[in-house]
Amino acid sequence: MPSAEDHQTRQATVLHVLYLIFNAGYTPGGRSSDATTDLAAEAIRLTRLLYALQRRDTEVAGLLSLMILTDARRSARETVDGTLIPLAEQDRTRWNRRQIDEGVVLITRALAAGALGPYQVQAAIAAVHDEASSHAQTDWPQILALLSVLERLAPGPIVTLNRAVAAANVHGPRVGLAVLGTISADARLAHTHRFDSVRAHLLERAGDYDAARENYRRAIEATTSPAEQRYLNLREANLRQRVDN
Repeated sequence: MPSAEDHQTRQATVLHVLYLIFNAGYTPGGRSSDATTDLAAEAIRLTRLLYALQRRDTEVAGLLSLMILTDARRSARETVDGTLIPLAEQDRTRWNRRQIDEGVVLITRALAAGALGPYQVQAAIAAVHDEASSHAQTDWPQILALLSVLERLAPGPIVTLNRAVAAANVHGPRVGLAVLGTISADARLAHTHRFDSVRAHLLERAGDYDAARENYRRAIEATTSPAEQRYLNLREANLRQRVDN
């Protein structure tokens, strides 16, 4: 058996790989619907096995909760033709309440046990989203506070990107754009559409439609997901129509 130090390092790697497997299965449009469902379900199954062996490990519980709470929204994420539906526009009656209840119980117990870690914080954020009856009723100040904690535990541009969205929902789009400005030159975002997509959305909310359209177009070119391309094209087309009228 590995030493305690080696065990901790190896387990962190295992948790990371399990989360990568889940995300590969959960990402819309990446594979056939059957394959994505099976891959996400397999990641949850394996994490359940790990949790059964290590129930006192709060990060294992946090990851399992995060997966379950995220997977609970899967049936509402895409239209019939495979177009991505963002969280704010999803039909929440289609979310799996049994999974949400299970995930909330898991993360509540993990947080009460102490030893806070990144997966627990992400699961807590997912729980806040899942328990809200609508996008407007979401406790954005709490999500913003949790993202600030996550930034201290596991800093990175994607966390800051999410904090920019939360800040925009609490303080307005211009504040969100200012947060985005702090990571605009981060090389880790060079090969992802997420920065341009979020910036386009916030610029649209701020009323800067020309700049928003430009960012939507950049995001469309950067993503390889057909589901996300369809969604971004729709956003850009709707915005173009609004400007033309």
